[in-house]
Amino acid sequence: MTAINLRRGLILALVILVADQASKWWVLNGLDLPMRRNVPLLAAGPFGLDLTMVWNRGVTFGLLSGSEPWHAYVLAGLAAVIAAVLLRWMAKAENRRTALALGAIVGGAVGNVIDRLRFGAVVDFVDAHAWDWHWYVFNVADAAIVLGVITLLAEALIGGRPAPAAGEAPR
Repeated sequence: MTAINLRRGLILALVILVADQASKWWVLNGLDLPMRRNVPLLAAGPFGLDLTMVWNRGVTFGLLSGSEPWHAYVLAGLAAVIAAVLLRWMAKAENRRTALALGAIVGGAVGNVIDRLRFGAVVDFVDAHAWDWHWYVFNVADAAIVLGVITLLAEALIGGRPAPAAGEAPR
């Protein structure tokens, strides 16, 4: 069963990687977003989703950002090591949900590593906002990583419990 789960996780990682890189190509070349800022995508009352170009030189939420050339390589190397550890975990995943969550994280991490190696920073372009509050600008890879982590947390907290036996009270 672990071989099937590994295959599923790897396929999802590849799908996310392709979607991430295609969306970034579209933003940089097709849409020419670096020249156009705040292109509205969706508006529903006080909530909105815009396209806006941001070069993220750090990690999540811009943490650990730096402009030195070596900085991007250090972050890319760290992300690559983490992706390798997650691939090993994926190879041992005992259920589909865990394998898919790990695949989402690995696909997103590799997509952002490619950006760091190509551009020295990650291409972020989705701006979600409500009223006057804006979430950090993100991309397809970031969304996949966050959803994968949330799934792993849910799996750890509630997904791994065995079902109660007949006549037994739930724990």
